[in-house]
Amino acid sequence: MTFQPEAVRAFEHAGWQRAAARYNDTFAHATAPFVAPLLDAAGVSADKRVLDVACGPGHVAAAAVARGAVAQGLDFSAAMADLARTIYPDIIVAEGDAEDMPHAEGAFDAVVSNFGIHHVPRPEAALAECRRVLAPSGRVAFTVWATPAHNIAWALVFDAIARHGNRAAADAPSPGGSLNQPEDCLRLLEAAGLVDRSAEIVRAQWPLPNAHALVAALSAGTVRMAALIAAQEPSALPAIIADIERQAERFRRDDHLAIPVAAVLARGRRAAQSNATVGCKSG
Repeated sequence: MTFQPEAVRAFEHAGWQRAAARYNDTFAHATAPFVAPLLDAAGVSADKRVLDVACGPGHVAAAAVARGAVAQGLDFSAAMADLARTIYPDIIVAEGDAEDMPHAEGAFDAVVSNFGIHHVPRPEAALAECRRVLAPSGRVAFTVWATPAHNIAWALVFDAIARHGNRAAADAPSPGGSLNQPEDCLRLLEAAGLVDRSAEIVRAQWPLPNAHALVAALSAGTVRMAALIAAQEPSALPAIIADIERQAERFRRDDHLAIPVAAVLARGRRAAQSNATVGCKSG
């Protein structure tokens, strides 16, 4: 499938506009365990100026504020930006494009993104913008979902659909690139001109009552996985969910499932002195 960046942008935008209403009560629980490691990787502490890119409901920005930082949010979905402003009215949240940020060069000491960079059409352009808005020696850190081999919540669904449904059913445009391996993220950081680069797998657990809740959360709070689930024949869904339930039983902890999830946590730094400026912008 030919890469069409505007088709990707339209698909992702429509998906996040739809997901905003239920995201906070569903999929936000899967991403929450990675907030603290993300902020640690970016060196977020008191008085740091922080930008949360693809901020969604604003939880990362709020966690930065709780550390004493001065944080802002940015999201291209008006519905998500409105949700963040509603939950955290004291945090400035702008509606804007991660590939063309409405911020001055060097405006932040840290730029973070919790599972946002892989949703933009051109991740390399977004990382170049992250570098541009960083002050010299400022840090960027982002998370992306790891491969299903590490990320069991995804593997359970993909495998069940492969056995009882159709993995190719979703009519979704090809993404701008695969970023679910540490080496993928390292290449992206290098292309953006960032130094002190590193990327590692970080693991957590997603507590869920049952397989129905897993499918419901992915359907309500994601875009590409939601499209895949929605594309399955309704008659196949009971078998898909039953398959997930059987396979997930090994992760049962008393009255709930503790599904392993994993992310690639990547970080880099803008050099103290730079010979070139990526994408100059004065405001």
